[in-house]
Amino acid sequence: MDSNEELDDIASHYGAYLKKHTEALIKDVGYEKACQVTGKSKATLGRYFSTSTEHAERFMPIDVVSELEEVSSFPFVTKALAELRMLVIEYDKSRAPRKGALNADVVLLSQRFATLMGQYNESISDGIISLNEAKRLLKETSDIQQVLLDMKLHLEHESQS
Repeated sequence: MDSNEELDDIASHYGAYLKKHTEALIKDVGYEKACQVTGKSKATLGRYFSTSTEHAERFMPIDVVSELEEVSSFPFVTKALAELRMLVIEYDKSRAPRKGALNADVVLLSQRFATLMGQYNESISDGIISLNEAKRLLKETSDIQQVLLDMKLHLEHESQS
């Protein structure tokens, strides 16, 4: 098998995988609601996951994926894309948009940072950061990262308004 055939096989596998998850997304939302949300016809949505030869190269545009995943119970296509790139993503249903979110994010960020610095100060006091202390610091750092991501999304939303 030459390198072009090998690449075609990989692309075909990826395409089939994405189409399977596209179909799951559309069926999760339901055809009628998917048509309303995206402005696409049932036939067009069907082509996005069709594995027939004539539609093999046709995939759902990313903006349509985003619109559907916003109303779906799970981010099927986004997760599939991550898996194809050997990435792990977390899906957290509890993170809902909040009113006054940017101000709340700034307050939360300062609180989280103060907690991190307090834990760091306590951890380093004996000159050694133990495994448990490192785990606590890592968790707090990850929490700060999530607050920063929320802030970024809120700022992007504000800049578009």
